[in-house]
Amino acid sequence: MKKYIIILIASISVLSCKTQTATHVPVSTNAPITETAAFFKEINKKPNFQQVKINSRVNVETGNFIPTLDATIYIENGQKVWMNMIAVFLNVGRGIATPDGIKGYEKWNKTYIESDFSYLNNLLNVNFIDFSSLQNLLTGRTFIPVNEKDFVLTKNAQGYQLTSINNLKFENDGKTSEYAVAIDYDNNMNLSKVFLKNANSPDNLEVSYTNWANFESMQLPTNVKIIIKGTKTSQILLENTKFDSSKMDTPYSVPNNYTKTEIR
Repeated sequence: MKKYIIILIASISVLSCKTQTATHVPVSTNAPITETAAFFKEINKKPNFQQVKINSRVNVETGNFIPTLDATIYIENGQKVWMNMIAVFLNVGRGIATPDGIKGYEKWNKTYIESDFSYLNNLLNVNFIDFSSLQNLLTGRTFIPVNEKDFVLTKNAQGYQLTSINNLKFENDGKTSEYAVAIDYDNNMNLSKVFLKNANSPDNLEVSYTNWANFESMQLPTNVKIIIKGTKTSQILLENTKFDSSKMDTPYSVPNNYTKTEIR
């Protein structure tokens, strides 16, 4: 089934769909915080783990039946994100992302993909995704480039909110895109929600994180929800059930007689 290769890459990036209905970015009514240097230093900290293995259950709701997938996700900090996925005790596929790009194959249709990040950016209708942003997104770190001068910071009972002053502009391979952005953090400065609205199209996307778990020297989200709002509403749910710091083998090779394909 072609849909499984889409799910595979969607889960690696935790972003996989384009939207079609405009939504306004929520704006805080609280007074802005003026001393923001310490806050931005904290949320922009680079991760200091070596590796983490995550056992996860993946649920995808698109209007078509897709069984719950059991996934093993292995992240080597700054090096690779590897994933193996199983549905109903059958291996569905495998994927790997490195700073050079992404690869993945699925067994139902015997197809595979190989791409740099320009392909993934085109798929996601954005142009700022690279390996670092993928890793940050999976581990609950700020995955959109955030500069102090571009945002207003406010405080509320739930935590903090960053709201873009003007549309953020990202340029890659000669393409410029603009986004209105709102980012929420809890009182411990853990990422709660990212809302992204394309300024030149009706596309919008919401990513939320809940139920943080202490893991060695960091915290990781146990629940990640991606809501895609358009003429139809789709969502991807990741339930991370176990975290482990042990190293593991991450084999990846495309079986013989598989056909290279593109996701449309």
